[in-house]
Amino acid sequence: MWRIEEHRQVDKQLSGSVPLEVLKRYEKWKDIATISGPSGLLAIKGFRDEVLAGKWKGYRSSRLNLQWRVIYKVVGEVFLIQVVQVTPHDYRRR
Repeated sequence: MWRIEEHRQVDKQLSGSVPLEVLKRYEKWKDIATISGPSGLLAIKGFRDEVLAGKWKGYRSSRLNLQWRVIYKVVGEVFLIQVVQVTPHDYRRR
């Protein structure tokens, strides 16, 4: 079992103008990530899980729909996933 930590900012992002479809998909993403971790996310083609580069080096991104992404980081071998953002495909760091 993996543990998922969400940045305090994620709650604000999700309570904003996020479509219901994206919220449901994010909950499904969390279920899969909790049970099988990054390998489970890679196995599901629809998430298109990938490594990020540039300012986001060290982070990963999974697709929730055509526009929305979840950006996260796997922390070592301690079975911890830190969700940094759920964003409408805007990877600029703030």
